[in-house]
Amino acid sequence: MSKSMEQSVRPDSSQEQGYARPFATITVLFFMWGFITVMNDVLIPFLKDGFALSYFQAGLVQFAFFGAFFFVSLIYFLVSVVISDPIGRLGYKNWIIISLVICGIGCCLFYPAATTNQYAFFLGALFVLASGVTILQIAANPYAAILGKPEDASSRLNLAQGVNSIGTTLAPIAGGLLLYKVFAGPDGVTIESIQLPYVLYGGMFFMLAFFVKTCYLPAFSNEETEEKRGGAFRHRHLRLGMIAIFFYVGAEVAIGSYLVNFAREMGYSETVSSLFLAYYWGGAMIGRLMGAISLNNSIESGRKYAYMGLVAVLITGLVYLVTSVRLNDGAFSLVFMDPVKILPYLLIISLNFVAFILGRSQAGRLLGIFSLVAMVLLFVAALGSGGPAFWAVIGVGLFNSIMWSNIFTLAIKDLGGDTAQGSSLLVMMIVGGAVFPPLMGHVADLVGIKLAFLVPVICYCYLTYYGFVGHRVVSLPGRK
Repeated sequence: MSKSMEQSVRPDSSQEQGYARPFATITVLFFMWGFITVMNDVLIPFLKDGFALSYFQAGLVQFAFFGAFFFVSLIYFLVSVVISDPIGRLGYKNWIIISLVICGIGCCLFYPAATTNQYAFFLGALFVLASGVTILQIAANPYAAILGKPEDASSRLNLAQGVNSIGTTLAPIAGGLLLYKVFAGPDGVTIESIQLPYVLYGGMFFMLAFFVKTCYLPAFSNEETEEKRGGAFRHRHLRLGMIAIFFYVGAEVAIGSYLVNFAREMGYSETVSSLFLAYYWGGAMIGRLMGAISLNNSIESGRKYAYMGLVAVLITGLVYLVTSVRLNDGAFSLVFMDPVKILPYLLIISLNFVAFILGRSQAGRLLGIFSLVAMVLLFVAALGSGGPAFWAVIGVGLFNSIMWSNIFTLAIKDLGGDTAQGSSLLVMMIVGGAVFPPLMGHVADLVGIKLAFLVPVICYCYLTYYGFVGHRVVSLPGRK
């Protein structure tokens, strides 16, 4: 009989010291890969102007980055089939350290890439960086899920993803300030402006690797062996979940990649446009933290909505404050946006709250409802005009929020000994982030950037199906 993923991995008896500290350490990793991933959204318009690229060519940034997820995950899967599970051999902690070192090397490669002024070199550096992030995700996602009670796995992963969203929210602001203000040369922003920021990021990854090396992370052993190699494919809900991850990541990355261009077409400068990215990714943070509360079975139902409302207010205020920071002549100042201008955003947050209530703390139901609303917002963005259209596309971030966590935990449910292999297959499908930005860019070259925002609607159609129907576990022959 198959055991659930959480039952099939147990801590060594000598290491049962509680999970709070290890989980806190893991959430730092979620923050860092969120930060470095969304820096691509700042890079795309920067490199597009610097190398005079078309939208399609600029989209190759995401193709190189997210293409690494496919190739590295495929290698991991093949090794697990032919030899054995790599994580089982080296352990979660060692794989995390290796991944962080690779990320640091990838960031440092931006320095020679800028020196040679070769776009292909940048794409190569991005591939190396993304290879490290891929290994990190293969190890950290299931590790975060098993650090606690099985019934709270979705809540825990949503909380970790909420911290990830702090990184995705700060990245556009920090990246915009560093590239367009701090490291801009006397002749303005040049390709060389990118060197020192990424060397700084590389140093942060190296320090984080050393930090993890010195931290206590409980070792987990698998008590259930795989019944056959490559057995993860036996699970229908995992196979459908792989497609769901492909479409979700493709949609989220494509929207974020061209949001700055969307804003620029409406008359905003590069610096101001990057601030609006913070609202897009900040919405994901709001939704994920509310999702962590909504899906936490240890919180009384009467208190959940109060906590969720408080989180929404506090994080919205934080995003509003952070996006007010300006750097002029070497001095920081605060320039607050007229609160009236963000009223549409507040209305979308209220709609998000209602969607959580309708979701009834069920991961699949929430995924289906959120996907439906995301489709409606994209239609408003692509076919509407003015402020409503602009805030609609930003509001999609709120409804993307819980998708990764919910898809991931639904897809690896009851995999037993196939869990690590299933995790690598899911991370492999992050390749959707490599496919949809160039596709959306090609459509934008043909019909304009606004109408191109209809492309992700295809993705949310499938996610609606997976949330309501496709995630259901079908028992394997001979199992109960």
